Amino acid sequence: MKKTGLVYDDRYLMHVTGGYHPESPERLKAIHKRLSESGLIEKLIPIEAEKANQRWIETVHNIHYIMQFEEACISGFPEFEHPDNAICRDTYAIAFLAVGGVLKAIDAVMNGDVDNAFCAVRPPGHHAEVDKPMGFCYFNNVAIGARYLQEQYGIERVGIIDFDVHHGNGTQHIFDKDPSVFYYSIHEHPSFAYPGTGREFEVGVADGNGYTVNSPVLPGKGDDEYRKMIMQDLVPAFKKFDPEFILLSAGFDAHIDDLMSGTNLTTDGYDFVSEVIMNLVNRCSKGRVVSVLEGGYNLDVLPLLVENHIKIMAGMR
Repeated sequence: MKKTGLVYDDRYLMHVTGGYHPESPERLKAIHKRLSESGLIEKLIPIEAEKANQRWIETVHNIHYIMQFEEACISGFPEFEHPDNAICRDTYAIAFLAVGGVLKAIDAVMNGDVDNAFCAVRPPGHHAEVDKPMGFCYFNNVAIGARYLQEQYGIERVGIIDFDVHHGNGTQHIFDKDPSVFYYSIHEHPSFAYPGTGREFEVGVADGNGYTVNSPVLPGKGDDEYRKMIMQDLVPAFKKFDPEFILLSAGFDAHIDDLMSGTNLTTDGYDFVSEVIMNLVNRCSKGRVVSVLEGGYNLDVLPLLVENHIKIMAGMR
């Protein structure tokens, strides 16, 4: 069994999005309840979240954007640039705490305190662009984590695997010219699935050409399509790139029972994705991986999928 860390903090519930918003505090409440009732939480190593230093936020996001975000929250606006991006007065501070939780998880792995870690944080991050909030996201938690690994620890090759059902446009665009970060995404396209990016021909530009791989999944497809694309697209690409550390944008909204998408991935299908990823982690990055919560909105299914994902990370399945 591996030493698996868990980032969770009740303060993440202070980002209040309103009664009808899918990215609600109830998501983390449901996850924490499941991990507690199953007894799994007692087998995990708690990692205390703390506010990130703004210098790390600025490795990804424009300072003027950061200031605009702060002003919107201080002013009590109910949204930031778009109705999807619901905010409250505490959202700015909690977004810093979400980034800080991810950085603390990276510290724990790099210092050998844990083998890997799961970050049950919010707001999510993978849609956030350098200077624009999108799709419930304000700071790109995983992208900032990648820059932190490079600048704080000298990691030269970072791999990012994004299995949220919605393409991580922000993460892709942040690194699309950078050959030191390999971005892989499997997601639904085309359909009503947000944000409409992530086609097969989006492979990076300039020096980053070839360091982005997208596996778009048609609506209605499920386990078989995911197995095929993961094995033909992800596995050989990461074996070739040989990342020193892997970050996961862990979205659980591709499940057949999640109404935020039209894909039909089952619970077993999700387990397969986690198992393949952990095989890659053990082969390529000496077991070093931090998984960061993105989407997943069915409150009955999400806690089970997260529990299974953590168990696979911990070598308990």
